[in-house]
Amino acid sequence: MFELTILGCHSATPTENKHTSSQILDVNGNLFLIDCGEGTQMQLRKAKVRFTRIKHIFISHLHGDHFFGLIGLISTFRLLGRSTPLNIYGPKGIKQIITLQLKMSNSWTDYALNFHELSSLKSELIYEDDSISVSTLPLDHRIYTNGFLFTSKTNKRKINSHATKGLDLEPFHYSQLQEGCDIELADGTFFENQELTLDSVTEKKYAYCSDTAYNEDLILLLKGVDLLYHEATFLERHADLAKKTKHSTALQAAKIAAAADVKALLLGHFSSRYSEKLDFLKEASKVFETIFLSEDLKTFSI
Repeated sequence: MFELTILGCHSATPTENKHTSSQILDVNGNLFLIDCGEGTQMQLRKAKVRFTRIKHIFISHLHGDHFFGLIGLISTFRLLGRSTPLNIYGPKGIKQIITLQLKMSNSWTDYALNFHELSSLKSELIYEDDSISVSTLPLDHRIYTNGFLFTSKTNKRKINSHATKGLDLEPFHYSQLQEGCDIELADGTFFENQELTLDSVTEKKYAYCSDTAYNEDLILLLKGVDLLYHEATFLERHADLAKKTKHSTALQAAKIAAAADVKALLLGHFSSRYSEKLDFLKEASKVFETIFLSEDLKTFSI
């Protein structure tokens, strides 16, 4: 299961109750920070997230409302005595920006900072472990920008607790069953795998599209995702501004969601020019049904 907590979902400049882009994705207890706008570490504290659990940070692009909080967070990690490495994935140039700040302030970290700089214009796998893979989603913005696709792995079968009840199974039997093997008990009783297991849980997919113009090239990459976060900076009455600044309207985000046949759409990156966020929901609902509005410190389960 994925649990997504919105730390900030507004565009441009932060205000007292409207924070810029940042999210925390919990994948079976492993935390991934996605973008890091100004004030992110304060939002992490409000969300009661333990800083030590964050080992990977993904930065979509180098506009301030998506990464100005990064140097502060890195510095706080140092002050708290962090020793575990921190992996940062972001556009080429992010290493130079961060290391220059650390150099000029003589604030070098006591832990390893591993930068994974991105420059490809095509989708690429950038992280993988036993439970999840992360690929880029090339976006169409004023500077080089990526979204990120998080996909869970489901290569183990699920134990059928009803079928195994009362059986004298050793721990290694459970491991064998999860790997798809048949088993034989100490008394010689033989079980085929399908007798004691169920199909694994269907993989889950979460897609994050930060800043982008309407981009039909995303549709194939987003096919069937469980939850799509797509920026909706503007409403259709300001479509000219969306085109000029390479952002999207709520209606355009919904059209992408509908064409990609995603299960649910989460709108965010709202411009502060609008006082009523429900207008985004009303506009997007014209072409797509299952829509949520981002809200600071709100959590969504996938």
